[in-house]
Amino acid sequence: MPNSDTAWALFTRLGEAQILLPAMAAALLWLLRTPRTRPLAAAWLLSTATAALLTLATKVAFIGWELGFAPLDFTGLSGHAMFAGAVWPVLVRIAAGRAPRPWPRLAIAFGVLLAVGIAVSRVVTGAHSGSEALLGLLFGLAASALALHRTQAPEAPTPGWLAVGLAAWMLALPVAAPPSRSHDLVTRLSLKLSGRSAPYTRHAMHRQAALKWPHLLSSHTGLTGAPAGELHTQPV
Repeated sequence: MPNSDTAWALFTRLGEAQILLPAMAAALLWLLRTPRTRPLAAAWLLSTATAALLTLATKVAFIGWELGFAPLDFTGLSGHAMFAGAVWPVLVRIAAGRAPRPWPRLAIAFGVLLAVGIAVSRVVTGAHSGSEALLGLLFGLAASALALHRTQAPEAPTPGWLAVGLAAWMLALPVAAPPSRSHDLVTRLSLKLSGRSAPYTRHAMHRQAALKWPHLLSSHTGLTGAPAGELHTQPV
């Protein structure tokens, strides 16, 4: 039996872009088959892309231009939490197909709870502060809500092969997929755009804040209780 740390480390991978985006792509291809469900595909793609760009912008702004907020231990939106909120509720709703009520609503609720769990896992594993995970989750859930609002779910039952394939993908990839390189790629992009020679870090943000507001930030720890410099040791 895996210990709790290992379980959280595996569970948090369900928010990785390299795992979620291929599953989302497969679901989008299915939605594009019929005119009735194409608006859902378009809305889902647009809202998720917008949330992803906003998430990237907050990370680049921090790493390259030192735009963070020390009192909330905020260095950028959690990408895992954002993608989980944007993808999971819609993905499981599509899997529910034309199931009778209340199954479609329960499917969406399950997707939301799964996204919440992934956001919590980002804090538990020390990858993000609470503010970063919460805000990332809210942006992601807003994206999925916009996609689902006034759009049509599949008018035909989801084929068994699609549901089984997606389930197998989600079960296998957290164990088998190589480590995500998203944080390294974002760091490279930030340095290239800003012209910095080294990335701005959480530790530097808290050190500067402690000099400006010594009484407010006498102990620069993240909301997880881990030293601020230790956060972001995992892919974002």
